Amino acid sequence: MIAAVLFISFAVLLLIGTPIAICLGVSSVVAMLIQGAGRPVETIMSSLPQLFSASTSKFVLLAIPFFILAGNIMDKAQISKKLIRLAETCVGHLRGGLAIVCVIVACFFAAISGSGPATVAALGLVLIPGMIRSGYSPSFSAALMGCAGAIGVIIPPSITFVVYGSIADTSIGDLFKAGVIPGLIMGAALIIAALIIGRKVKLKSLPRATGKERWLAFKDAFWGLLMPVIILGGIYGGIFTPTEAAAVSVVYGLFVGVFIYKTVRLKEMWAIVINSASTTATVMFITAAASLFAYVLTRARLDVAISSALESVTGGSTIIFFLIVNIILLIAGCFLDSTSALYIFTPLFVPVAQALGVDLIHLGVVMIVNLAIGLFTPPVGVNLYVACGVANVNLKQISKAVVPLLIAALIVLLIVTYVPGISTLFT
Repeated sequence: MIAAVLFISFAVLLLIGTPIAICLGVSSVVAMLIQGAGRPVETIMSSLPQLFSASTSKFVLLAIPFFILAGNIMDKAQISKKLIRLAETCVGHLRGGLAIVCVIVACFFAAISGSGPATVAALGLVLIPGMIRSGYSPSFSAALMGCAGAIGVIIPPSITFVVYGSIADTSIGDLFKAGVIPGLIMGAALIIAALIIGRKVKLKSLPRATGKERWLAFKDAFWGLLMPVIILGGIYGGIFTPTEAAAVSVVYGLFVGVFIYKTVRLKEMWAIVINSASTTATVMFITAAASLFAYVLTRARLDVAISSALESVTGGSTIIFFLIVNIILLIAGCFLDSTSALYIFTPLFVPVAQALGVDLIHLGVVMIVNLAIGLFTPPVGVNLYVACGVANVNLKQISKAVVPLLIAALIVLLIVTYVPGISTLFT
C-alpha cells in the first residue's frame, strides 16, 4: 500500500512537470501521512525538520559548496579559454581537431568544476561555434559538447562521488582515484566517435602551431592545469581529506584569479558567492528531499523487500546484478538527476552488492557512469538542454545527433562494468 502510494504519487508529479525535489518531497510526505493514519498530523510533520537537517549536515557534504564555489571562481578567471587555447595548439591542426579539443578541454575543466552542466556552459560558448565553423553540424557540435560535459561527473573531484560516498559510507578519496581511468576511457570513446563521424564531412582544421605558440599557451594555462594536480595529489597523498581539498581549491582559485591572471576582482566575489550559494541550495534541497524519500522506503521496509527481490533474481551472479543495475539506472537517468537517483537506488543496491562480494568502489563508479550517460540521454538530459541553448538547436535535432555518441558511451559502460580492475586499479 505504502509502496504504491509513494511511487504512484512520485510518477504522477514527475509526469506533470513538477520539479524533481518537489516530486520526492511531496510523495514522501503523502506516504508518511497515510502510513501514520490515526496519529496527529502535527506529530508526523514535526519530524521533517530533523530529517532534513540530518540529511544535509554530514561533514563530507561540506565539500559540495566548496567545489561549486571553486568551479565558479575558476570559470570567472577564464581558465576555460586558456585550456582551449592550449589544446588548439596541440591538436587543432588535425582533421577533426576541434572535436578532440572539445573532449580534452572538457576532461581538464571537469577536474576543476566537478559538474557536467557547468562544463557545458563554460566551454560551449567558445567550442560549439568553433566546431560549426570547422564543418560539423550545429546539432552534432551541441551533442558532442553535451556528452563531453558529462565527463565532469566521472573525473574527480566529482560532486556525485561525494554524494555516493556519503550514502554508501565508502572512501571518497578512493572513489576519486577510481573515476580517473573510466573518465579518460569515456573521453577517448567520444573522440573516436567524433572522428569517425567527421570522416563523412569536409572538415577544416586550424593552422599548425609553432613550438613557441605551444609553449606560450602552456605557460598561460599552467596555473589552471596545476589545480587538479594539487587537489587530487593532496587527497591521494593523504595531505588532506576531500572536504579539506574542496576548501583548498577555493583558496587556490582565488589566488590564481586575483593575483596571477588578475581576471577576478574582489568586488565581483559577492556575485560569485551568491551564484554558488544558489547552486548549492538547489543541490542540498534535492539531497534533503531524496533523503526523505529513502527514509520512507526504509520505514516501510521497502528497501529490504526490494533488495531481497534483487538478490533472488540475480541468483548469486554479479553479471546479472550489474545488468539489472545498468538497465535501472539508464532508464532512471532519463528522468532523474544524479543526486536524486543516488539517494533512491544506492540503499537498494549496496546490500545486494555486499552479499555478492562486489567492491562498493566499483559499484559506485558503475552507478555514476550510468548517471553521466543520463546527463545526455533524451528527454531529460540536462547537458543537452544547456547545449541546445548555446547552439540554438532544438531537442529533436540534438537527440538524433547524440545517438552515435550514446552508443560509444554504452560500450564504455559495458567495459567499466565487467572489467572491475579499471575502477580498482589505484584503490
